[in-house]
Amino acid sequence: MADKPLRSAKSYGKLDRDGFIHRSWIKGTGLPDHVFDGRPIIGICNTWSELVTCQFHLRDLAEYVKRGVWEAGGVPIEFPAMSLPETQMRPTAMLFRNLLAMEVEESIRANPIDGVVLLGGCDKTTPGQLMGAASVDLPTMVVSSGPMLNGKFQGKDIGSGTDVWRFSEQVRAGEMSLKDFLSAEAGMSRSHGTCNTMGTASTIASLIEALGVSLPNNAALPGVDSRRKTLAHLTGMRIVELVKQDVRLSQILTREAFENAILMHAAIGGSTNAVVHLIALAGRVGLELTLDDFDRIGREAPLLVNLMPSGKYLMEDFCYAGGVPAVMNVLGERLRRDVMTVSGHTQGEIADAAQVWNSEVIGTPEAPIGPSSGVWVLRGNLAPRGAIIKPSAATPELLTHKGRAVVFENIEDYHARIDDPDLEVDETSILVLKGCGPKGYPGMPEVGNMALPPKLLHKGVRDMVRISDARMSGTAYGTVILHVAPEAEAGGPLALVRNGDEIVVDGPNRSLELLVDDAELQRRREDWEATREPSKFTRGWYKLYIDTVLQADQGADLEFLVGKSSSEVTRESH
Repeated sequence: MADKPLRSAKSYGKLDRDGFIHRSWIKGTGLPDHVFDGRPIIGICNTWSELVTCQFHLRDLAEYVKRGVWEAGGVPIEFPAMSLPETQMRPTAMLFRNLLAMEVEESIRANPIDGVVLLGGCDKTTPGQLMGAASVDLPTMVVSSGPMLNGKFQGKDIGSGTDVWRFSEQVRAGEMSLKDFLSAEAGMSRSHGTCNTMGTASTIASLIEALGVSLPNNAALPGVDSRRKTLAHLTGMRIVELVKQDVRLSQILTREAFENAILMHAAIGGSTNAVVHLIALAGRVGLELTLDDFDRIGREAPLLVNLMPSGKYLMEDFCYAGGVPAVMNVLGERLRRDVMTVSGHTQGEIADAAQVWNSEVIGTPEAPIGPSSGVWVLRGNLAPRGAIIKPSAATPELLTHKGRAVVFENIEDYHARIDDPDLEVDETSILVLKGCGPKGYPGMPEVGNMALPPKLLHKGVRDMVRISDARMSGTAYGTVILHVAPEAEAGGPLALVRNGDEIVVDGPNRSLELLVDDAELQRRREDWEATREPSKFTRGWYKLYIDTVLQADQGADLEFLVGKSSSEVTRESH
């Protein structure tokens, strides 16, 4: 046992009135006297919900964590946290990531626990949980829910999200029947678990391994695989040891750990959403992570993983090919090998013990799936603080492009006009969407991969340059420029773009320019400021969020939550 006294002893170790109250009320759950003999109390933060396939099985998984905790001499106590079902929540799950982070932070800090295991899976759930836990800084481990099995349709594998976008465009172009479309729906989600593509959920689970806050193979084991239950059991055992050794989350989430995560993000062709989440998480432990770090470090690694939307395979295939440890093995000396993980082993040791079992799924630096990609960070007078694009999901010919803007002032304007046969647009146009950033929507929804106009789909056009202050699903693809900062609602230059303006995209040189002179932009700004209407959100979480949320390049956290915190409670209980 570590020399430092257990945090839970302040509640359960007192032989006085307060100790009586704390022990007596928790004994009502069936705990016997002897578990209060100085054993570590392990909180299991569970986002189980029937609202989402991703977390549907987490109650079951929690029981295996408990087995491991008991076996190692700890006391497991499960507690809930809100679930953020990406496909169900309105207006967008991202609006509530920071609310979940606040809930998790205060639940961990306020309760007498010594360490915590985070159970989550869907896109915003794991980042929110880990942000909250990082602010408290107890020994912490993550068990992700795992991906669902490969989808099946007409004898072929289909992927979550990625094939939805593809099928939808085919229906709109008259190339797929509605009957087949609905048949594909029935075969896409065949088990519980997260999206089976390298969308945001799978990306975050992979980065959790790269950060070192989970045991190896956390990312790729399917949600229905019995080995995920074994991993949960071993996590329960290991978290007790971390408490005894007083290994806190801040000792794992180092600068080098974040660099490994950025390398992994590039190697797997990860979701653009991970950029926002990693920056926010780094802010919670007092580290400065910037967009430039993603562009710079990401160049070190080629695209190594052949998964949708950047490739052809799915997470089940990734698991059988060796998963994240195999990718770390292939990264070789690019990996920050001395970084310690919650397993007690360095990332280098984990990588050395791994092997690639399918070179079609996991390539090598000598024979990569694609060139160095990661994310590109574009800057210019249209995005002074940056915008991002995922080149591995884009059309190469469009990564350098000049076109006239077709502007949608907000998502309602887009939906009202995109199908209009008289819309003035051609394949060289650039679709521009405003009002979908952190403050503007609010919540920064996944609408940046705007569906193309039907009049162009019928001509065979399948990609166009699209620019917005929104996000896009990690399962999506296309030449989509996202996270423009500052956003339109915050007065960024995006707010000033008008129909017919020429925009120049130069991806290789990281440039995004609006070809309008400064004097004209100033006139437009004066008009924009004069016609702004007050926010319609005047109460509750929406108002708190809008008033305090940071821009995308800063992680879209709330400004008063950035920086280190602690596990100390400011007042003793009475």
